[in-house]
Amino acid sequence: DEAAAAPAAAAPAARAAAAGTFRNPLNTGPDPYMTYWNGNYYLTTTQGDSVKMWRSPSLSTLLTADPVTVWTDTDASRNQHIWAPEFYRFNNRWYLYYTADDGTDDHHRVFVAESDRDDPTGPYHFKAKLAPPNHANDFAIDPGILQLNGRLYLAYSGINQYQHNGLNLAPMSNPYTVSGNAVALDGAGGCPEVREGPEFLYRNGRTWMTYSTCDTGKPDYQLWMMSLPDGADPLVPGNWQQHQGAVFSRADDHGVYGPGHHALFKSPDGKEDWIVYHAKSTSVNTYSNRTTRAQRIGWKADGSPDFGVPLATGATQDLPSGDPGPSAYWINDDGRSSGAGSLAYTGTWNSGTGCGVQCFWGDDHWSATTGNTATYTFTGTRIALLSVRDTGNGYAAVSIDGGAEQRLDYYGTPRTGENLQYLSPRLPSGKHTLRVRVTGDHDGQSGASFVSVDRAEVWTN
Repeated sequence: DEAAAAPAAAAPAARAAAAGTFRNPLNTGPDPYMTYWNGNYYLTTTQGDSVKMWRSPSLSTLLTADPVTVWTDTDASRNQHIWAPEFYRFNNRWYLYYTADDGTDDHHRVFVAESDRDDPTGPYHFKAKLAPPNHANDFAIDPGILQLNGRLYLAYSGINQYQHNGLNLAPMSNPYTVSGNAVALDGAGGCPEVREGPEFLYRNGRTWMTYSTCDTGKPDYQLWMMSLPDGADPLVPGNWQQHQGAVFSRADDHGVYGPGHHALFKSPDGKEDWIVYHAKSTSVNTYSNRTTRAQRIGWKADGSPDFGVPLATGATQDLPSGDPGPSAYWINDDGRSSGAGSLAYTGTWNSGTGCGVQCFWGDDHWSATTGNTATYTFTGTRIALLSVRDTGNGYAAVSIDGGAEQRLDYYGTPRTGENLQYLSPRLPSGKHTLRVRVTGDHDGQSGASFVSVDRAEVWTN
């Protein structure tokens, strides 16, 4: 069903024409945080042993951006399992908030690093551990900063009377000092075990806190919401109003599962609100293949945010207002293209719609016959291949313009669609070819040597 698999995305509310379009994913990592500053988007995702940042003037080119390592730590008590970094600008310096441990999950604590200059990419130096006095040595993850009436508050997920991963909020005297005890917020969530990743929206005097619930490996990982009226003290738990029901959750018809651990950002011109989040294309309980996606937020008549429904990975969306583009164009496995691209096969390939919403336009091609090829012809400067990884997939060999081959492993478990398999180097502007060859080989985990062909993205900038 093409309409269900890769529609042109409908915005939650009417808007002016955009400069261009984009498609997800924006990054292959989970736990995204993003902001727009001084002509560029800056994105971080969880990388494990460091903090890496991607910078791009457009959402459409974030997937092609080269990562910059902005933080590593030699202190063995806090240099492993570095998760969920966020970064904020205060007084012409950037503050990088993150959680890390010594290799034991329950030893996770929250830390902050400070930039040496007014640049999100640093360099950074370690500044402080952030811990309220009443939870000085307790598990803590997912820091976020509430900015309200000239004051700062540390929001995080940690031990409280409601959950091991519960919502906590503590006052701060500056960007690197917690100045009082944390209070616990009893957030609803449709499951008992997790409340994490708090983020904040501000509009018409009201503060909206959205947070993720349930285990991030589950397909029912989702966003819930509380709000605070104008002038209310955020450290009084009873001042927070719980909004009933998930505000952003799985969309089986779009092949999106476990949407959550998000951040909220403004369009370049400041006129629109957007969400960046991770999600999966499988309903299997797994932490693998959580990719970063973005879409626009609308506003309801009652003044509350409207997050809409998670869009299919390959849905074509308008770029944020003020985003200069350029747009990429796609080439589908059946040879159709939205730009100057085509695709030709040698040998016999299987094709069909069995992969449904896991694939771009609901279809793909696959072959395990050694020597079969799929050759893209495109005009542009860079190309990416996205397709299925599965337990029966093997090695492909890819080459640009008849050059040296690079081997790629298409194996994956569980089966997921629209995975980034390959991103080419930057190429001279003009016409190029990319050949994908079935090698007939597979690693020891795989049961066969299939290679899948689905979506290609081509950039022309």
